[in-house]
Amino acid sequence: MSTDEVRSNDATNAARVDTKLEIVVIPVSDVDRAKEFYAKLGWRLDADFDNGSDFRVIQFTPPGSGCSVIFGRNVTGAAPGSAQGLYLIVSDIAAARSEFLSRGVEVSEVFHNEGVYAGPDEPYLFGRKRVSGPDSEHRSYRSFASFRDPDGNGWLFQEITTRLPGRVAGNTTYASASDLAQALRRAGAAHGEHEKRTGGQHDENWPDWYAEYMVREQSGEEPPQ
Repeated sequence: MSTDEVRSNDATNAARVDTKLEIVVIPVSDVDRAKEFYAKLGWRLDADFDNGSDFRVIQFTPPGSGCSVIFGRNVTGAAPGSAQGLYLIVSDIAAARSEFLSRGVEVSEVFHNEGVYAGPDEPYLFGRKRVSGPDSEHRSYRSFASFRDPDGNGWLFQEITTRLPGRVAGNTTYASASDLAQALRRAGAAHGEHEKRTGGQHDENWPDWYAEYMVREQSGEEPPQ
């Protein structure tokens, strides 16, 4: 057996170690200006460490996020504004956009891309041509809005309500009370349609139906009909 085969077998048989993405570094030119901007978004300030001479690091965490951002002085050698395609996943893109606008942040109109991979617009993950308005069928992964920080680092809202299969493993969880409330509303609307199909009779087992719908939706399985 070759060394490569031994290593492959060892890797297959070893217990999986969780490796959680914790930090994204944002390159900025003016630390205090960036701190003011990200605070304005309503993000949680976790740390502001300054050694008083040549190093400062600030950490913010978006609501409901397991990953934080850091920036500061001598934190990264990347050019300010060079971080692009930073995704913020939301369950209601119109509500997310409205909130940021109310906080004085300039946000683009909602757009989608219709699978177009060439065009005149700025690059983002799914192409270079933005089509005005949300996805006509409000499908997950299809609707976006964008904004920038003062250095030009580029952020995108992406609306996701139903994950692709295999995306969520283990226990079903919701990152915030708002996410859970949105999921309950979607389950309630779907259950209303279910009751119509069953003759309009009240479903005494609606909690079970809600629970199955919400778990399947988040794990990417077909929800109950």
